[in-house]
Amino acid sequence: MKPENNHGIKRIFRATGFSMQGLKLAWQSEAAFRQELILVAFMLPIALLVEVPLVERILLIMTLMIVLIVELLNSAIEAVVDRIGHEIHPLSGQAKDIASAAVFIALALCGVTWLLILWPLVF
Repeated sequence: MKPENNHGIKRIFRATGFSMQGLKLAWQSEAAFRQELILVAFMLPIALLVEVPLVERILLIMTLMIVLIVELLNSAIEAVVDRIGHEIHPLSGQAKDIASAAVFIALALCGVTWLLILWPLVF
């Protein structure tokens, strides 16, 4: 049920609170999100310190954020599917597999982007 008078700055503060709650829940309940966040914490300083043009720096950072965003969406899809029921159903498996594939593609995009940008600096 939607709360009344939920507009303007009040809505922004409430939405921010819900977002922080979601990040906290993802950290507490999703091992993959924790692993990817730790990876981002390690790689973000590299993206900020490496001597590359601004556009390439932005690409390095954006691909890291895309991985986290897609993982959060994957976790949300898994939670909804699990809420519906734990019995094995082809559509439940399909939803989870497709969401997992999205995470895989985001990770591949991140890896390829980092490789293409940093390869000339290393070799």
